[in-house]
Amino acid sequence: MNYARLLIPDFSLILCGYLLCRFTALNRDVWAQTEKLVYFFFFPILLFHSIIKSPLDLVAASRLIGAGLGLAATGIALAYALPLLPWLKRRIDTREHAACAQIAFRFNSFIGLAVAERMAGPEGLLMIAVLIGVCVPVFNIAAIWPMARHAQTHFGRELLRNPLIIATCSGLLANALGLHIPAWLDPSISRLGGASLVLGLMAAGAGMQLGALTQAKTLGLAVLLIKHLLMPLTALLMSRLLGLSTTQTLVLLAFSALPTAPSAYVLAARMGYDGPLVAALVTLSTLLALFSLPFAMGLVPPP
Repeated sequence: MNYARLLIPDFSLILCGYLLCRFTALNRDVWAQTEKLVYFFFFPILLFHSIIKSPLDLVAASRLIGAGLGLAATGIALAYALPLLPWLKRRIDTREHAACAQIAFRFNSFIGLAVAERMAGPEGLLMIAVLIGVCVPVFNIAAIWPMARHAQTHFGRELLRNPLIIATCSGLLANALGLHIPAWLDPSISRLGGASLVLGLMAAGAGMQLGALTQAKTLGLAVLLIKHLLMPLTALLMSRLLGLSTTQTLVLLAFSALPTAPSAYVLAARMGYDGPLVAALVTLSTLLALFSLPFAMGLVPPP
């Protein structure tokens, strides 16, 4: 499979947003409103729809769920530990770390769904839907907590007001109750979800300032190293410890090597942190995924 073909379109949208914001009348004021629309409306619809449309057999997927949660816990722990390491803490600004820690463990679910379907068909799509369903709430909570803590805002209030967590929990509940979106409404919901991908990536590009990376080179290198090297190695370890099948291992490793979610930038900007820095790291993560996905796939032992 040509993984580059799955990633280049997304990277092109980020570049398109950057160029439009810098060289046309669609300036930063326009994209600031677009960010709000994506964050509070389009992304929640996409998450809810992605979860509710695939039935979740939690018993059959229990080992895969365990591996996903183990991977999530490891990525979060590694990201949180960076300011505590003796050789790093003097080089890492705590406020920048609060915003950028999420880069190390969050994932681009749009690319994940596409990769899983092409690798393993409907079975792969269902497996990654399970991983998305159980990991999105964990990752969103882990992304919000350091920013809420550093900004001295009420953590519980931030969680209750977070539209991505509301959409994910609502989707899981609806899935468990066997609810479905009516067939006549599904095309409209699908189109709104598709718009979230395009606008979210372009908004990330519009807010991007690659020069911002010079102020946090050590932090950026650390979170990207966790995301694109340590996470795939951890996924391989989890698959062996829990005895996953070849297909489950393939999906888990692809999941671990996905680029960071574009909504990481939107979340950081909405909570008053350095959005351009996070956007630049999201862009670099997308580019690095061109290499980390083939690397992760190469770790899967032959059947």
